[in-house]
Amino acid sequence: MQSRRVIIRSQKRLFDDVFKIDEVTVAHQRSDGTLSGEQRRLIFERGDGVAVLLFNVDTRSVVLVEQFRVASLIGRRRDDPATTDGWMIEAMAGTIDPHETAEQAAIRETLEETGYQIQNPVWIGKFFSSPGGMSERIFLYFARVSDAARPGRGGGIDDEDIGIVQMSIEELFDRLARGLIDDAKLAIAAYWLQSHRQLLG
Repeated sequence: MQSRRVIIRSQKRLFDDVFKIDEVTVAHQRSDGTLSGEQRRLIFERGDGVAVLLFNVDTRSVVLVEQFRVASLIGRRRDDPATTDGWMIEAMAGTIDPHETAEQAAIRETLEETGYQIQNPVWIGKFFSSPGGMSERIFLYFARVSDAARPGRGGGIDDEDIGIVQMSIEELFDRLARGLIDDAKLAIAAYWLQSHRQLLG
C-alpha cells in the first residue's frame, strides 16, 4: 500500500498511570488525495503485548488461562445489568517490557502465568487490538509444551489470580464454530491452528 501524508500538529499526555491517555491533533491525506482538516483524537496507550496459544502434547489439549476482568463485567452488563460474570477464558498474554523483544516477553509471560517453560515459539502474526482508540499491538505465538517442562506453578505474579484451563482441541474448535470465544487473541490463534494442525503431531 502506498504511503500517505500525515501531519501530527501536537501530541500531549492527558493521563499518566498504569495506562495512559494521549491527545493527538492530526491531519492526514484522504482517499481522494486531499488533506483532511485537523482532528483531535484521544489514544489509550498501554504499549504492546504478547499472547501465546499453548498445546500440551501429553494431554492433547490447549492450555488457557482464566481470570477476572472488570472490563468484561462492564461490557457484559450492557446485555444483562445484573450479571456478575467478569471471568474470561483467554490465550495467556502479557505486556512487553521496554528491554524485551516480543519473543522474550512471550517466554517470560508463559512461565509466570502457566508455569510452562517454552523455547522458540512459533510466530502467528501481529495485530492491533482496537485501532479506533488504542495503539496496542498484540504479537501472537503458538508453542508446544509438556508436563515435564513445567518448572513453575503459574498463576501470575503480584496480585494476579490466574487459573489454568486445559481444553481439548475438539472443544476449542467447537466453541470457535459456535461463536463462544470472547477473547480475540484466542479466536485468531484457534483459526490459525485449524490451518496448521500438523503442528499438533
